[in-house]
Amino acid sequence: MSVGAPQSDPVDEATRVIDAADSQGLPLRLTGGVGIASISPSARRSPLARGYGDIDFVGRSNRVAQIEALFISLGYVPEQEFNDIHGENRLFFVDLANRREADVFLDGITACHRLDLGDRLTNAGPALAPSDLLLTKLQIVKTTQKDQHDMIALLLDHAVVDSGTEGISLERITEICSADWGWWRTVTGVAQTTLDVTNRLTEEGLIDPVAHQRLRHIADAIDAAPKSRKWKLRARVGERVRWYEEPEALEHDSSQ
Repeated sequence: MSVGAPQSDPVDEATRVIDAADSQGLPLRLTGGVGIASISPSARRSPLARGYGDIDFVGRSNRVAQIEALFISLGYVPEQEFNDIHGENRLFFVDLANRREADVFLDGITACHRLDLGDRLTNAGPALAPSDLLLTKLQIVKTTQKDQHDMIALLLDHAVVDSGTEGISLERITEICSADWGWWRTVTGVAQTTLDVTNRLTEEGLIDPVAHQRLRHIADAIDAAPKSRKWKLRARVGERVRWYEEPEALEHDSSQ
C-alpha cells in the first residue's frame, strides 16, 4: 500500500525514505551528495550549493526484499532488469514524477576502492557517519568540483574527532589508509588537491578557514599513523602498478 508520493526536494525526499526505513527497523542510510546535504547545511549554500540528479543509499544485501517493498510503497518503480542482473550489489528505483533515481548500494560502495559499510548503517541521523561520507569522496581518483565541494561542506560543518560517529573520525580514516597502500595513495592525493581548493576559497573569503585546518589535520594524522605490513610491502611497488580500479560504467549510473 502506498504511503505517499515522492517529494520534489531531494533532501526532503531522502529524509522521508530514511524515516520510513527506520520505522520498519530496516538498516538504510544516505550517501552521496544528498547524504552530505542532509547533515551539512553548507552544502546547500553558496559557494558550495549544487543540484542533485539522484539520491544514493546504502543498505544490506540480506534485506533486498524489504528494500524493494519499501521503495515501491513510497511511490518508486523498480528498474527490474537492472535489479535482476546486479541485485547482489546494487539496486535502482525510479521516481517518475520528479524524473529522479534512487540508487541503493548493498553492503558497501565500490568505486576506485572498496568501502565496506554493512556494519555502519545504524548510527543516528539519516546519513552515513561523516567520516564514511568523506571516505566515499576521498576514494575517487578523478574527483570533480562537485566532489570537492561536497567534501568541503562536510569539513565546514563537522569537527574532526578521535573516534565515534558524531564527527569526522580520525580512527576510521587512518584505520583504512594504514591497512591499504592503495587507499592511502588515493586519499592523500585527493586530500592534497582539495587542500588547494580550500586554500583558494579561504583566501577569496568564500569559506571559513576551519575547512582547510580540519583537512590538514586529517592528512597529517594519516601520514603519522603506523602502517601495516601489507601496506609496507605494497609501498615498495609504488605507482609502477596501478593502485585503484576504474569504476564500472553501469547502465543508469549517475553522479553521486
